[in-house]
Amino acid sequence: MTATSVATRGLTALDRCDRCGAQAYVRATLATSGGELLFCAHHAREVETKLRPQTTQWQDETSKLHEKPTFDDD
Repeated sequence: MTATSVATRGLTALDRCDRCGAQAYVRATLATSGGELLFCAHHAREVETKLRPQTTQWQDETSKLHEKPTFDDD
């Protein structure tokens, strides 16, 4: 059996929380099925302690919440 590394794409505004539909900032990849769950920052914090040990990847992009937007001055 060969392990395959899959590049994970960044989360965008189109990715929505599976619990409430808000913008997702965390992707959890489940160890048992390989399925993915998406969470907003609030729901990720709510389930992290219980869910994270059951994942192979916990992609946390909540730092984007603190980024200042940039505007192009054309």
